[in-house]
Amino acid sequence: MRASTSSVSPALSLHCLMCEAPDKISLPAHKRTMLGANASALEKEIGPEQFPVNEHYFGLVNFGNTCYCNSVLQALYFCRPFREKVLAYKVQPRKKESLLTCLSDLFNSIATQKKKVGVIPPKKFISRLRKENELFDNYMQQDAHEFLNYLLNTIADLLQEEKKQEKQNGKLQNGSIESEEGDKPDLTWVHEIFQGTLTNETRCLNCEAVSSKDEDFLDLSVDVEQNTSITHCLRGFSNTETLCSEYKYYCEQCRSKQEAQKSGPNRGHYITIVKSHGFWLLFDDDIVEKIDAQAIEEFYGLTSDISKNSESGYILFYQSRD
Repeated sequence: MRASTSSVSPALSLHCLMCEAPDKISLPAHKRTMLGANASALEKEIGPEQFPVNEHYFGLVNFGNTCYCNSVLQALYFCRPFREKVLAYKVQPRKKESLLTCLSDLFNSIATQKKKVGVIPPKKFISRLRKENELFDNYMQQDAHEFLNYLLNTIADLLQEEKKQEKQNGKLQNGSIESEEGDKPDLTWVHEIFQGTLTNETRCLNCEAVSSKDEDFLDLSVDVEQNTSITHCLRGFSNTETLCSEYKYYCEQCRSKQEAQKSGPNRGHYITIVKSHGFWLLFDDDIVEKIDAQAIEEFYGLTSDISKNSESGYILFYQSRD
């Protein structure tokens, strides 16, 4: 397996808490900081000298089981390359309303706040989301991973369409119209930030011929077991698979089907845990609190005395090392 982001270090993590209702979440034993009336408590806990310059920690209002959306938005906001691109999108010539313009407005609303902490209602974004996709046009809990994929793909499609229109109108920055290179869409900054490449290899057990196929991906879905590591999960993801019986592989060399070897939770309440400027923050809709690094283990099932079936990492964000 080959990935364009093969050397990575943990940056952000998104968590799913499988519970009956948000108010029944059992978090580690540390004090919650309610934003709004007690917003200054978080500032005091971090301290004025340690509070990052030009950084804002804002909770997002839950509009009826929209925690799946809030948690993803928080994770993406603290993915700095993504945040910078979304913020920059706002300064471009005004375009018709889309999911990206609403996201840019939301991010800019957070980034330009005079206060350092507080609560913002992502009402405009939620309304646009429900208009564009009927899957999210209800008050039912949705899958955070499914929403993340939809959001990234929607933004990428929008950027590609804008680029296509620019080419057709001859409004490229260099003032020239470039020739079309087939029907393959241009890569966008969504792909630059999140896309990797997998190489699947298949070896014929009869003639030993090896064929390979590259596949692009925005995320990898791996099986996660309790008390394990990401490295172990990735090894399991790339385990060799034997193709036999009705799943035999058609070998071009043998010109026949041969046996071959191939290598290569959706409900509940969602919260986001972010490492920002050296300390950890927990975002639970409109609640934001600073937590100890040791408390992170509570969300990964690393403690052996208590089963952590209801608190487990669901979406992890990794950043490539320079």
